[in-house]
Formats: sequence, C-alpha cells, structure tokens
Amino acid sequence: MTRSIALLCAAVLQVLAGIVGGAGLWGESVGVVANSYPTLLLPAGTAFTIWSLIYVGFGAMAIRQALQRNRDVHRRTGWWLVAAGVLNAAWILLFTNRLILLAQVVIVALLICLIAAALRLQPANGWADRLLLHIPVMIYLGWVGVATVAGAATTAAAFDAAPGNAAAIVLLALTGIAAALAVLRLPAVIGFAAAVCWALAWIAANTPTTWVRVTALIAIAVVTLTVLVRVQNGSAIAWG
Repeated sequence: MTRSIALLCAAVLQVLAGIVGGAGLWGESVGVVANSYPTLLLPAGTAFTIWSLIYVGFGAMAIRQALQRNRDVHRRTGWWLVAAGVLNAAWILLFTNRLILLAQVVIVALLICLIAAALRLQPANGWADRLLLHIPVMIYLGWVGVATVAGAATTAAAFDAAPGNAAAIVLLALTGIAAALAVLRLPAVIGFAAAVCWALAWIAANTPTTWVRVTALIAIAVVTLTVLVRVQNGSAIAWG
C-alpha cells in the first residue's frame, strides 16, 4: 500500500513540478533557462511536448499499480519509479533556478532509476501490461536517455565549455550506438526507440550545423534498423 500511494504521489508531483517549471512560477521557465545556454544538441521546443505523454502514461501506470499492488512486477519496479518521479520534479526545480550542475547530477540519477525499472520488467501479460506499464516506462527512459546527453551539453555551456561541432557529432554518434544496443537488450523497445528518435529528430531540426544534423539522422536510422531486427524476432518481444 505504501509503495502504491508513493507512486501516485510521485505522478502528481511530476505534473505539479512541470506546471511550475513550464510557467516559471518558481525561478525561470525551463525553456528560458535552456535557451540561455544554447548548444548544438538542444532539441527544438516542440520536442518537449512529449512530457504530456510521459505524465499521462506515468499517471495511468500509477493508478493501475494501486489496483494491482500485489503483483510481483509492481514490487520489482515500483520504488524505482517513485524515485524517478521525485528526481524528475527535483530536476525541474533545480534547473529553473539555474543550479545547472546539480540538475545534471539529478538527471543522471533519474536515468539510472529508469534503467533499473526497465530491467526489472517481466514479460507483458497482454496488451494492458504493454500499454500501462512497459510502454510508459520505456518512452520515459528513451526521452530521458537523450535528454541526459543534451543536458550534459547545456551544463558544459553554463561553464563556457559548450561542445563544438566535433564533440557534438561524437556525442550524437555515441548516443545512437548506445540506443541501438539498448534496443537489443531492453523490453518494449518500440516505445523506447520512438522516444529516442523523437528527441534526435528535434535535435536535428534545431541544430544550425549540417554535420550535426546528418549525424542525428544517421543515429535515427541506426536505431530504427535495430528495431526492425528486433521485431523480426517477434513483435511481442518488441512491444514488451
């Protein structure tokens, strides 16, 4: 019961923090702060609409876990997801108050929690599990994975060390390789890959540098091809 209540509270906390961070009600808005440290890896503003999908998915997942709190998969993932929700809210408040380095530490911790939750998922028991557990977790993970890389560039820019063309290209290439390897290992890879490709596409759309854009598009292609390989092994595995 405690875990289920904590997860519901984390779902609400994220939404409230997102409203505060989006409107700049405590500090500045996330967009204003991000744009004040421009980098070649900053996604276009439209990319961040994915948070609405993440919050809806997380909320639905929290409600379902409250109704099925005795399932082993919820015990295995629940507290990691609670930590993820709290860390996301903390990141928003730190970032909007320009505590950039601390915010980057927090988003790395958030990524670790989501990886831990993803690795603890069990084979989906029908489409309800896919839609209300696997896909929400994996979309969240995919987005935060790329956001962590973009955040690292923003953190560097805050200390007057924004990555140049070569560094940005290397970071994007490594991100694509890491995402492709994750597709071969993680469950529900279509949700994960979709979020990764969404983030990379908006980086490509926003960057002023041709080769950074080309690298982002190549990374998308690599991730997509890896998903196709995984799907050939069975669509049920790919969806979770």
